[in-house]
Amino acid sequence: MKGIILAGGTGTRLYPGTKVLSKQLLNVYDKPMIYYSLSILLVAKIKDILIITSPDHYNLYKSLFKDGSQLGVRISYEIQSKPRGLVDAFIIGEKFIGNESVCLVLGDNIVYGNGLYELLSSSIRKVEKTNSPLVFGYEVENPEDYGVAELDDQGRLISLVEKPKNPKSNLAIIGIYMYPNNVIEFSKKIRPSKRGELEITSLNQIYLTNNDLDIQIFGRGFSWFDTGTYNSILEASNLIRLIEKRSGLKIGCLEEISFNQGFISKNEIKTIINELNECDYKNYLKRLIK
Repeated sequence: MKGIILAGGTGTRLYPGTKVLSKQLLNVYDKPMIYYSLSILLVAKIKDILIITSPDHYNLYKSLFKDGSQLGVRISYEIQSKPRGLVDAFIIGEKFIGNESVCLVLGDNIVYGNGLYELLSSSIRKVEKTNSPLVFGYEVENPEDYGVAELDDQGRLISLVEKPKNPKSNLAIIGIYMYPNNVIEFSKKIRPSKRGELEITSLNQIYLTNNDLDIQIFGRGFSWFDTGTYNSILEASNLIRLIEKRSGLKIGCLEEISFNQGFISKNEIKTIINELNECDYKNYLKRLIK
């Protein structure tokens, strides 16, 4: 399975911070927002990754991650000339996806919890075994702000509604999606919504109509944030700060995840350390290889 991070958009809710900087490069506590979405793919052992961003921010991401070799992965880049919806990621990424299945992660999503690797790994196996897509859900207090899933008595997904006025559940669809290769074909059939975008709900509805869409729920023990507003960035930052201060471990440290996954060696981390100026992040990596 390959991975795509969609890091485009104008970030209007985060103005003026996004006037000169991509939303996904704003810090959430001690790391750029995109570190957390990229960490989801690394935890899932997805090593071939495409970052899609706007023309203004393309070079910023290339400067930050280069070709990904320092993390033991391959990172490539594509431009989305203007916001055309989430489904546009599969059209832009058609050549990158090739004949593989694909996981789309939105660049402003953070997921943290014990057992994340096992959950993501089993989800990938399920998609590739059944050739059916999988969306992810999380219980929220304000479901009317999200796409909402309705389940039957057996826990099967029976409906999806985008930002309903009267939600049938509190189960929000979050910004992680896994699809078989036919997502490219189906994406090309989607027509723009009233707001001119290719909606992910429209794509999922095609699969759901064919009884070919499943859901994996992040239950208790997991935390999810959609960091698209300053309040949500502050909430996520406070939680991350609390966990890091109490545990002494960093959340979303890409080098640590790659090291633990066997993507890079201790000597490769030493090389990274030698290239860093003195900072807390450098000191953390020093402690890691001890």
